[in-house]
Amino acid sequence: MWPVIVIAVVVLALVGVGAYLLTARRPAAGPELEPAPPTRPSVDGPAVDTAPTKPDVEPVIEEVAVEPEPEPEPPRRRPTFRERLAKARTAFAGILGRSAIDQDTWDDLEEALIRADVGIGPATDLLDDLRARVTDEGLETGDQLIEALKVEMKSRLAGSDRSLRMDDDETNVWLFVGVNGVGKTTTIGKLGKRQVDAGHTVMMAAGDTFRAAAAEQLETWSGRAGADLVRGAEGADPSAIIFDAIQSASSKGADLVLADTAGRLHTKTNLMDELRKVRRVADKEPGHVTEVLLVLDATTGQNGLVQARQFTEAVEVTGVVLTKLDGSAKGGIVFAIQSELGIPVKLVGLGEQVEDLIDFDPDEFVDALFEG
Repeated sequence: MWPVIVIAVVVLALVGVGAYLLTARRPAAGPELEPAPPTRPSVDGPAVDTAPTKPDVEPVIEEVAVEPEPEPEPPRRRPTFRERLAKARTAFAGILGRSAIDQDTWDDLEEALIRADVGIGPATDLLDDLRARVTDEGLETGDQLIEALKVEMKSRLAGSDRSLRMDDDETNVWLFVGVNGVGKTTTIGKLGKRQVDAGHTVMMAAGDTFRAAAAEQLETWSGRAGADLVRGAEGADPSAIIFDAIQSASSKGADLVLADTAGRLHTKTNLMDELRKVRRVADKEPGHVTEVLLVLDATTGQNGLVQARQFTEAVEVTGVVLTKLDGSAKGGIVFAIQSELGIPVKLVGLGEQVEDLIDFDPDEFVDALFEG
């Protein structure tokens, strides 16, 4: 039995030694290592690492929303005579469509002309000529009568020189006159911008020294227009300021002086005398007055005719600028002024923007007065 025990002991010993050897040869547990990158032999030296390098920080990619470009604003549409004379046009609407021309038609047409501010005198003359035309041409309907009236009004407004006079090689002076609040300063600013755009060198004269902020208003307009400005202290002599502006314009080679004047009641004799003085001074060398423009508010109606008469007697008005021709204006004053005084309307203001001051077109005006 002893041999068996000895053999068992030897076997156990051998098993233990084998287990020990296996444990000793196994590496200690630790973190897993990334496999070594492959290498390639270098032609001239040791192996070179060709594995791509991994960036330390991942790049951040942001999506930026691209704002669409704003659509361009559509060009502004200038107001038209037809839009501005809508109220006056309603006065004639009752005549159109009539199948006969009777006494009621004549009475209604006379009333419509007076309501449109054509005036009693011009309206009477128009109707007298129309009665003769109806007889001679055998007109029978209201539509034919209105068409004949349009032809008559256009013929009376035709033939006038509505251009703004500019003499070559002169320091031209355009004098602006009118009562308070009609828009003289604004008209000068708009017209100045138009003249600069046409290639003229413009000087503005702030001759309204009595209205608060009048000079500041004209200074703003001169900046917009690209024109020079001469102004003086509040309450200064307007004649002196306008004369200084003319002298300055002459020395600088400017060909046009736009001279503002203080608004004044046409019934005040002393104020009109002062305006006569301004007119005389502005026409002294090197000044050369080529236009005296009366600015009228279209909404004043027949009172505008009275103003035109008084200012013409004082300073020889050469043309009218009709401002504020909007939905409340009747417009017939245009016909009254030219019929009774022979003064042409040269410019009309249809709105607030610079481009809304336009040349007066008699045919377009008459059509707009009657056509819807």
